[in-house]
Amino acid sequence: MGIPEKIKSIQDEMAKTQINKATEKHIGLLKAKIAKLKREQEDEVVKKSGKKEDGFDVRRSGDATVVFIGLPSVGKSTLLNKMTSAKSTVGAFQFTTLTVVPGMMEYRGANIQVLDLPGIIKGASSGKGLGKRILSVARTADLVLLVLDVFQPFHEDVLVNELGNIGIRLNQLPPNITIEKASMGGIAVAQQVKLTKISVDHLKDILHLYGLVSARVVVREDVTSEQLADHIAGNISYSKALTILNKIDLVDDAFLKDLKTKIKSEVIEVSANSDTNIELLKEKIYEKLKFIRIYLKPKGGEADFKEPLIAREGDTVEDICNKLHRRLKREFRYGLIWGKSVKFGGQRVGLNHIMIDEDVLTIIKRRGA
Repeated sequence: MGIPEKIKSIQDEMAKTQINKATEKHIGLLKAKIAKLKREQEDEVVKKSGKKEDGFDVRRSGDATVVFIGLPSVGKSTLLNKMTSAKSTVGAFQFTTLTVVPGMMEYRGANIQVLDLPGIIKGASSGKGLGKRILSVARTADLVLLVLDVFQPFHEDVLVNELGNIGIRLNQLPPNITIEKASMGGIAVAQQVKLTKISVDHLKDILHLYGLVSARVVVREDVTSEQLADHIAGNISYSKALTILNKIDLVDDAFLKDLKTKIKSEVIEVSANSDTNIELLKEKIYEKLKFIRIYLKPKGGEADFKEPLIAREGDTVEDICNKLHRRLKREFRYGLIWGKSVKFGGQRVGLNHIMIDEDVLTIIKRRGA
């Protein structure tokens, strides 16, 4: 029996199993087995071809990269043209875009690369159409934009599932677990929180499934069997996502109000054709990327408030140095900051200081640098 047949067999078993307290552990173990088999299937493809099937070759630029993911003809190309200076082909038929079309969106001082990808279809993650190549681009994107047609809003589940099948988790954080292999002693589990979604015995069973018989495990959050399997597999990407409902100009308010009660996630309602809420979409993208603006002030000079340096929430002075010049960190002596991240203006800081939006920074170099 090949791997696809094994996966199908387990899925059939899961479908027949009634979900209740008594079967939770069994279902969790079956899910972990499927995750393991899918990883083996991917490894098998790599072994046969001699190389991993990569995504489209796209040169990244700007302060961040976002990608449109959607089924054919949902309006991704029109959205790209409205948001950027790109000229993506637009047509009233499926599969207009057959390669990646990049555009650059300038907003509040940030340059955001937007990639228009070909439409995907159900089964894309298993190789249908250009599916795997398209979805793989999302792995390294800073933000995934799920684009839905107002008349086909339930395709959101298709998109989420296809991305999930190639190991991309949307709007999730990596599970807070540490697993250290040991040469002997069995599996020791240290719980820093109470586990309600998985038992310790179940956790050990999943580790055994992946060939781990001796290890020290520290669990810092209440995790599921799927999260544990993801962590062990180690080939999972965690991406931010926004859901866009396009073509709202074609329906009335009553239709839209009823539709919103049936969609799981919060959506941004837009119309690329009529320019409705395009500026709102830009603002939401900017917020989701968690940009901050840093104003640079040369020693003895005035701060440049016209062209801020765009950084990300949580960036340190060291990150700013690396953005400015690769040698600057070695030449760094100390920094001076005016803004909300310090107690007083002109406070002296080191490389590890965390910046906040609209901080003003002066970098003082070592003497002789």
